[in-house]
Amino acid sequence: MNADMYIPAEFEVIRSDRCVNCKICEKQCANGVHYTDKKTGKIVADSEKCVNCQRCVCTCPTHALKIVKSDNAYRQNSNWSAQTMNEVYRQANTGGVLLSSMGNPRQNPTYFERILLNASQVTNPPIDPLREPMETTVYLGKKDVEIKRDNQGRLVDTLAPQLKLTMPIMFSAMSYGSISYSAHESLARAAEELGIYYNTGEGGLHKDFYKYSGNTIVQVASGRFGVHSEYLSTAAAIEVKMGQGAKPGIGGHLPGLKISDDVSKTRMIPKGVDAISPAPHHDIYSIEDLRQLIYTLKEATDYKKPIIVKIAAVHNVAAIASGIARSGADIIAIDGYRGGTGAAPTRIRDNVGIPIELAIARVDERLRQEGIRDSVSIVVGGSIRSSADVVKAVALGADACYVGTAALLALGCHLCRHCHTGKCNWGIATQRPELVQRLDPEVGYKRLVNLLTAWNHEIQEMMGGMGLNSIEALKGNRLMLRGVGLNEAELKVLGIRHAGEDM
Repeated sequence: MNADMYIPAEFEVIRSDRCVNCKICEKQCANGVHYTDKKTGKIVADSEKCVNCQRCVCTCPTHALKIVKSDNAYRQNSNWSAQTMNEVYRQANTGGVLLSSMGNPRQNPTYFERILLNASQVTNPPIDPLREPMETTVYLGKKDVEIKRDNQGRLVDTLAPQLKLTMPIMFSAMSYGSISYSAHESLARAAEELGIYYNTGEGGLHKDFYKYSGNTIVQVASGRFGVHSEYLSTAAAIEVKMGQGAKPGIGGHLPGLKISDDVSKTRMIPKGVDAISPAPHHDIYSIEDLRQLIYTLKEATDYKKPIIVKIAAVHNVAAIASGIARSGADIIAIDGYRGGTGAAPTRIRDNVGIPIELAIARVDERLRQEGIRDSVSIVVGGSIRSSADVVKAVALGADACYVGTAALLALGCHLCRHCHTGKCNWGIATQRPELVQRLDPEVGYKRLVNLLTAWNHEIQEMMGGMGLNSIEALKGNRLMLRGVGLNEAELKVLGIRHAGEDM
C-alpha cells in the first residue's frame, strides 16, 4: 500500500447518454479530467482531477455533463469536517504549507447582509433618478485646503491632486502574472470607457497598456516588481501596498510556473522563478519611514499624483489609518478579510483579519473624532459583491469601493479556487497561451462595462429611494442604515441602530 493517504475526490463528473463523444470537453479541460479510453474509444472522466470550473459543462454542445459534490462521506463528526480531515491528510502526505486562491469561503458573518437601507416617503420624499439630477461623481484625494485669494481677489487653487470617478467604484489590484494579459486589457479598456480606474497590482505595467495611463493606478509593493521612473510617471495615482485582506502580515507569492517571458520582462525578474514579496517593506518600520516613502514618490512625480496607502483590515486598523492620514497619504485603501488573492497560505486567508464593514465604520469614526477626515479619502474592498454593498459601504464612511472578484466573475470566473495552479480554463488566472486566448478582451471589457453601468443605475435608484441626490450626501450617513440580527457590540462598532428603533 502507498504510504500516502488517499484523499477522495471532492467532485463527481456525471456524463449522461446525451454524450456524442465529440471530445470538446477533453480539449477544453486544462486539468486533464476528460480523456479518451483506449479500449472503448469513448470519453470518460477522472473526477479526482476536477476542480469544478464548469468549463466542460458550459461548452458541451449536448448538455451531457454536470458536476456534483461527491456523496462519499467520512463518519459524521461535528468537530472534524471532511475538509479539515483532508487538509491534515494532504499536509501529512507532502509536508507543505496549504496554498489557496480567491477569498475566504468560510460561513462567517457577512455584515452587509445584516444591514438594511432606510427609505424616504412623505416629509423627505424620494427622488426619481430618471427625471431629476443624481450625482455619482466622486473625487478622491485630500480636501482639507484653506481658501486663498490672489491680489485681484481671485481664488487660488490649492487643492491636492484628485482622482475623478464617474461612480464610487474602481477595479482593485490584480497583478499581471496572477491574471492574464487578456484580463488586464479587459480591465484597462473598461476603466477608460467607464471613467474610473484599474489597479495594476504589484506586477508592474505591461508596455502595451501605457496607453491607458490616464485610468491606471500603479502599485509599489515590498518586492518593488516592475517599479521604475517611467512606471511611476505614467500612472494617474500610485499605491503603496502595505497589506492585503487575504493575507495580512505576509508578503506576496506568484508561483514560478506563471512567470512567462512577458511577465518576466514586466516584473523585471527571472523567468520561471517564484516571485516572493517580503512581508515588510525593508525600508518601512514606522509611520515616519512610510512618510518618507510617500514624499519620495511625490517628489519623483512633481506632486501631481495622489498617493494611496493600502492596508489590510485588522483589529487596530483605525489607529493605523490615523497614522497614515498624518503621514501625507492622499487616499487610504482598506482591504477586508474576504478579499480575493491569486495565491495565499490557506490558514492565513481563512483566519486572519476582520470584516471590511467593521473596519470602514471604525476608521471613518476615528478620523472624524480627530478632525482629519477631510485630509484623506477612504477606498474599501474585500468582497464587494453588488451595488447594494457599495451603497452600504459609502454610508458606513467610504468614499469609494474597490471591486475585484465581481469583475473576474463578469469575465467568466467560476470561483473554482485554483488560480495558483495557472490552469484557469477561462483564460483569466493563467499565463498559458492556449488558455489566455479563451478570454477575448473585446468581449471581456464590454461585460465589465455592462456590469458597472448596471450597478451605477442601481446606486442611483437606491439613493433616490433614500431621498439623496449625491454620493457626498450618502458618505458616512449612517442614519440611513439599520441592523438586523446584530448584537449591541456589533451595532456600536458599526455606529448604526437596530431595525425598528426610532431616530
